[in-house]
Amino acid sequence: MNGTMSTKSVHAGENRKKAHNSLTTPIVLSSTFPFENTAEILDFKANNTSSIHGRLEYGRYGNPTVRAAEMKLAALDNAERALLFSSGMNAITTTLLALLSSGDHLVMVCPVYRRSLEFTDFLSRWGIETSLVESNDFDKLRTALKPNTRLIFAETPSNPTLRVLDLELLVRIAQEAGVLTMVDSTFATPINLRPLELGVNLVIHSATKYLGGHNDLLAGSAAGKTDLLQKIQDARNVLGGILSPMDAYFLLRGIKTLALRVQKQNQNGQLVAEFLENHPLVKRVHYPGLPAHPDHAVARKLMKGSGGVVSFEIDGSKETASTVIDNLELPYIGPTLGGVESIAQQQALLLSSDPDTRKASGIPDQLIRYALGIEDAEDIIADLDQAMEKAAAAELKT
Repeated sequence: MNGTMSTKSVHAGENRKKAHNSLTTPIVLSSTFPFENTAEILDFKANNTSSIHGRLEYGRYGNPTVRAAEMKLAALDNAERALLFSSGMNAITTTLLALLSSGDHLVMVCPVYRRSLEFTDFLSRWGIETSLVESNDFDKLRTALKPNTRLIFAETPSNPTLRVLDLELLVRIAQEAGVLTMVDSTFATPINLRPLELGVNLVIHSATKYLGGHNDLLAGSAAGKTDLLQKIQDARNVLGGILSPMDAYFLLRGIKTLALRVQKQNQNGQLVAEFLENHPLVKRVHYPGLPAHPDHAVARKLMKGSGGVVSFEIDGSKETASTVIDNLELPYIGPTLGGVESIAQQQALLLSSDPDTRKASGIPDQLIRYALGIEDAEDIIADLDQAMEKAAAAELKT
């Protein structure tokens, strides 16, 4: 579908004429799609097209509501095809299992979501080797590539320090080596970044976050060219991680306001990051919209906006950061992002209660990840200011 991202968010993927003259895409709650007779079964098997337009057979293989959401995501990512899964991690694990075999080598660009990293332990049990390289260290990336390297997996912007990978250079290196590229672009959304347009082979989203946008569903997506997506669908058919029709309906609803929400969250992110950068209780701000961020130039080159997540390190103790969190009145405390409500967390403490485990993660105890909602920036800033004022006062008393 042609049009701007806002127009695609509203209309792409959904038939103009829907069942029962419904304005919204109906929720089709059926596990099975029966056949009229044996002849229809034989015709279906003889011409079995598991494409997005083919006849449906069983709910684990596809569903009309899910297909509508998949087509909308394909339009947003500028992909030939998209597939939906029961979670973002299910999208990642199913895709890796579909594309890698025993004896293959995977390169993972860090930082990356810890559960994605933990999945490499499973891959090693099945004879798949993984090498880790740091973001934008392309000399080490070239060195890490081997004759049996099949895939480079990266996340941009990364969690929680928002490193932004130069995808143009990544793609150039991968293509020279004949290696596939797969990018988790959850933090960016298709509004701020479309990796497939830069030559990346596969883009992943945790649709739980910005795409759903209301903290009321779990979903994941993979998008790219049809031939790659067919391999992934074949794996999904076996592993069974397809999204439910109800969650697909909620996802369709959420995406309709995606462009509006991300625009607001981009604005909030920039204003809050600039406020924090000048606050005396803040030692460091991680936000690609700031010139001090190591990947600011890359972000300006590739991204339409810097996103709605701001991570910052308190200039004080772990307890001082906890005091800031506990005195915030506007955000919820929790481990997600991308919804209309702001959510903050002291990242290391949610990772583990063990100090050694937290230290090994490389995430400072004083780091706070603030996932901005669509509240007004002036209210968010005022709340942050009062919370840090109370934390500074408590620090002086100790």
